[in-house]
Amino acid sequence: MQRLLLLLAFLLSARAEAGEIIGGHEAKPHSRPYMALVQFLVNDGWKTCGGALVREDFVLTAAHCWGSAISVTLGAHNIQEQEKTQQVIPVRRAIPHPDYNPNNISNDIMLLELARMAKQTAAVRPLSLPWGKAQGDSGGPLVCKKVIQGIVSYGRSDGTPPRGYTKVSSFLPWIKKTMKSL
Repeated sequence: MQRLLLLLAFLLSARAEAGEIIGGHEAKPHSRPYMALVQFLVNDGWKTCGGALVREDFVLTAAHCWGSAISVTLGAHNIQEQEKTQQVIPVRRAIPHPDYNPNNISNDIMLLELARMAKQTAAVRPLSLPWGKAQGDSGGPLVCKKVIQGIVSYGRSDGTPPRGYTKVSSFLPWIKKTMKSL
């Protein structure tokens, strides 16, 4: 499984700008109902990342996708348009992993607690976490068999490999403990 994830990491394109597809194709509308657009304010303006809805009140993303005034858009196919399926929800609390290190991008994982529950629809549904039994830009999920396995952490902006991912299963105790405590 680890070799497969590593192979996928090299084959997938590096961070794409919002609305830009590098080395891929447009997905069928709402075929990935767990996908989230994370928007946040930093010193030089608004930035965006991807994320994955993992519970009605939590989005999992990369820790480097942090700023002020964070909001999440769910149920979007085209972020350039206002769609009836979209739910824009402010973030109550951003919880980066306590050992996140921005210098070497280690432990690049963060939970976003939503200010209100997302309404589950055909266009908005949580993605399963790998509780013991890919694609997107920074913070977006790498998905295998409908389970989130990784979070996009880093890559070249021109779409060439390599690309780095945070392995979600390594952080399950922290994710479970954090979500349960809030």
